[in-house]
Parts: sequence; C-alpha cells; structure tokens
Amino acid sequence: MATVHLWITGNVQGVYYRASAAEKAKDLKLNGWVKNTIDGAVEATVNGTDEAVAEFVAWCHQGPAEAKVLDVKVTPKPDDGLIGFQVIR
Repeated sequence: MATVHLWITGNVQGVYYRASAAEKAKDLKLNGWVKNTIDGAVEATVNGTDEAVAEFVAWCHQGPAEAKVLDVKVTPKPDDGLIGFQVIR
C-alpha cells in the first residue's frame, strides 16, 4: 500500500479537475481527498495499492480534457487511515 500527497499546478481549477480526479480515484478504489487551493492549484492525498496510486499519479499529469497541467509534485506520506474518497469544497 502507498500513500502520497499531490500538488497539481497549471490551469486546473474550473475545468472539473476535482470531480474527474474523484471519479478516477473511486474507479481505482483509492481512499483520500482532493481540493482546490487558494493559489489556483489542486491538492490531493490518496492511499491504495502501489499500482492504483501510480495510475492515479499518471492520470494527474494530464487530468481532464480542459485542464492544462504544468506540474505535479508527489510526496510520499504515512498512511493516515483515510476511508473513502471525498471532494473538499
């Protein structure tokens, strides 16, 4: 199992990035959350199998069709017992 924190920058707000990320995470059976940040980025934490987390991270580099992702910073972190996946507003 792996847990990572992601910081995604570019044109990633107002393009359904959070909703699309939540759908992808749920499809991959990941636990965690995703939210917009005050500075225009998207932040997320996901936990799941190594393969599912790697697939989610790869997806984050592209995001939904309207997004223009410039950078994805991925930081491993300890499992904090997340259950389910939620979009934080």
